[in-house]
Amino acid sequence: MSSPAKKRKLNDGRGSSAIPARGLEYFFSKQRHNGSSELSTRDNTPRLATDERPAPELTDEELARKLQAEWDQEVQNERAAESGAVVLSSGRQSSSASSPEKDIPGSKPDSSQPTGPPKPEIKTLSLSFVATAEDTVSSSIPFHQNPLTFEPSEYTARLRESWASEDGNASYALLTRCFVLVNSTQSRIKIVDTLVNFIRVLIEADPDSLLPAVWLTTNAISPPYISLELGLGGSAISKALKKVCGLDSQSLKRIYDKYGDAGDVAFEAKKKQSFTLRKPKPLTIKSVYQSLVKIANSQGQGSGEVKQRLVDRLLQDARGGEESRYIVRTLCQHLRIGAVKTTMLIALSRAFLLSRPAGSDFPLRSRADLAKLKKDELAEVWAKAEEIVKACFARRPNYDDLVPVLLDIGVCEELLIRCGLTLHIPLRPMLGSITRDLSEMLIKLQGRDFACEFKYDGQRAQIHCDEKGHVSIFSRHLELMTDKYPDLVALMPKIRGEGVDSFIMEGEVVAIDTETGELKNFQTLTNRARKDVAVGSIQVEVCLFVFDLMFLNGQPLLDRSFRERRELLRSMFIEVPHKFTWVRSLDATSQDSDAVLDFFKQAIDMKCEGIMVKILDNLTDVPYQGDDMAESGEPTEEKKANGTKGKRETGGDATAKKKSRRKPLLATYEPDKRLDSWLKVKKDYHSSFDTLDMVPVAGWHGQGRKAKWWSPILLAVRNEDSGALEVVCKCMSGFTDAFYKANKEFYDDGSSSGSGSGESKNTHASKPAFIEYSGPAPDVWFEPQEVWEVAFADITLSPTYTAAIGLVSEDRGLSLRFPRFLKKREDKGIDEASTSEFLAGLWRKQEARVPVATAGNGGEEEVGDGE
Repeated sequence: MSSPAKKRKLNDGRGSSAIPARGLEYFFSKQRHNGSSELSTRDNTPRLATDERPAPELTDEELARKLQAEWDQEVQNERAAESGAVVLSSGRQSSSASSPEKDIPGSKPDSSQPTGPPKPEIKTLSLSFVATAEDTVSSSIPFHQNPLTFEPSEYTARLRESWASEDGNASYALLTRCFVLVNSTQSRIKIVDTLVNFIRVLIEADPDSLLPAVWLTTNAISPPYISLELGLGGSAISKALKKVCGLDSQSLKRIYDKYGDAGDVAFEAKKKQSFTLRKPKPLTIKSVYQSLVKIANSQGQGSGEVKQRLVDRLLQDARGGEESRYIVRTLCQHLRIGAVKTTMLIALSRAFLLSRPAGSDFPLRSRADLAKLKKDELAEVWAKAEEIVKACFARRPNYDDLVPVLLDIGVCEELLIRCGLTLHIPLRPMLGSITRDLSEMLIKLQGRDFACEFKYDGQRAQIHCDEKGHVSIFSRHLELMTDKYPDLVALMPKIRGEGVDSFIMEGEVVAIDTETGELKNFQTLTNRARKDVAVGSIQVEVCLFVFDLMFLNGQPLLDRSFRERRELLRSMFIEVPHKFTWVRSLDATSQDSDAVLDFFKQAIDMKCEGIMVKILDNLTDVPYQGDDMAESGEPTEEKKANGTKGKRETGGDATAKKKSRRKPLLATYEPDKRLDSWLKVKKDYHSSFDTLDMVPVAGWHGQGRKAKWWSPILLAVRNEDSGALEVVCKCMSGFTDAFYKANKEFYDDGSSSGSGSGESKNTHASKPAFIEYSGPAPDVWFEPQEVWEVAFADITLSPTYTAAIGLVSEDRGLSLRFPRFLKKREDKGIDEASTSEFLAGLWRKQEARVPVATAGNGGEEEVGDGE
């Protein structure tokens, strides 16, 4: 049967006569079949009896005119049945509700309608209700329930039925439901519970969609060492919104100025959508992820058009405002729902203790038994599973490797073997804790042997080399940078000692004068090209100062002590002067304060940042003498809950209790952990001179001489749980005029760039949704993308700023007194800015007022609070 569109074309009647698509035989056979005695026409022709007027005596034109009305009615009925709620609306009014107006030759005009030249017919397929429709099955699932009472099997049958039309693939609406619930709470417990239940539903209903769902939830499509970037600008998303939602540039700008977040703009724009040219095809989790991968892989000529079509299709198929909101946030890489890496790993570990896919037989924990456990006992069960999953991801940070193995064997010790350390896949580096000065460091490491090492001002590098000599070099952020250092790649065969086949080592790449051996600063290193560097064209020479060995000849060394790892490194590899050598080091104890102080001064004189101090041996019988912090460097849960109240009540006894709970520190290599096994003492750190790595988020127009620049500037730390940026203070000290000028050019609101274009750059007219600030409105909001190192006098409780609220006070946040800009941290992204947890930890240290021994003179110094 011809389609309705084809029938309309054939019956358009633009010629001198309308030629029917079907022959006369069709009509006569139908007439005889129906046994009809009369035929009705839409004009005023007489009714004809078939038995009185034989068919051969009827002309073709006359018969066609008489049967036109019947044919039109049939087409109309078919169209209504096929399109469902799709209504063909016309700019003209129909003269009959039962049959639309047609241009039939010979038909008489309706005298009741005004005469005049015919107006062009405007036809629109109205699908406004489809644009705002939602998946009612997914939107009713209570993911926020306690996982011990939530039962996925109650929903899987209905979900599979609703997914049947999409080959059984889980709908994107299910993921959106999870996002909405996560975004609606600040409670970390609720966020984890919601993710756990969502993951369990996918495990039991559609395990194949779990991996893409994890990628989408963590706001990524690949691990950092695989270069797969969307490469989308804001214009692509703006064009798609205007095209899909029928908005012009001014309307879209008004919405953006009001809400400031691209996802919120999409939500509002979708609500205004009144039409679309085709029926949306429901998005699935798989299809969204696959579209993102296609966007990232589009390269070369015409790739812009391909990306634009993919973006358009995603927004066309999004059902409802919420799907549109999170599609756009995903495209912008600013999901901001609080499901950071750690939260996702916790959720995965718990979900696989409670659910498994059909066909798997790994053991599960009984929800009824877990519900009977006490709070601390349940926490211990969760913690064991979390530690296994986190350790696997730290050694092999790729969900493509982790999730399939979890679906196969669940959470067990075998997971550590299946997802262990592997060549050419970077492990997440171990990190060091910050100490205020040498005195504090010496107290923390009393009774231990430790190594002091120069902390070079370069780029941390992780080098992998296999038996065939293939070399991979990764940055601290796990990005592949082998092409940046071809000279180091060429150096690897020369440094292998006898018997060395494969290895993973870690060191610092430093710019150096190869003639004199003089070290150069990090800024010099940044002048080196990042890609396609040819050995013959290298202008900035480098030296690799290695300090650790994590893998040798197929064997992981992470569980060995630092002393053992260092001995293997120095005995199995060969130095190459000014090209490859060990970090300069000094072995000492807390009694060697003079030697340590002298070593620190040597590091500063050599243009180093300071020193790293590392425990040499695993002495489990020596208690840790540091402050009351967890091994991750964060405050313990008990300390978070008690805040300052516990200290006021316990007084001096609190110190004794804290010491009794201190755990021994180990000298093993712990990927992705910040421990006091490694301490860093930088030249800028002092008992009264702390620093924070903060994100500039807004500014005001300056006064007087600074009127054409931004001053002061709002600075924020990041909330690791929610992903939000929490404003801490205003800063207007430490800036030079040159910096002010460059900063105004970088964050340009279009008012004073001198271009006269009025276009803004890296700025917003309204506050982005992920920035938490309730003080006086600034003149402009910055696009968060830089990290600044900031010094300050002390930390104070604040009723205005809400950073770290709830960690030290229930109703007040933390702010800084006398903040002073030091420098931009070119080596850090905003995901590595200081956290509110870290800020709260510094505040507790400040309040402790611990008397410490001054390095070098044996005296005592009071660590004050800045008063």
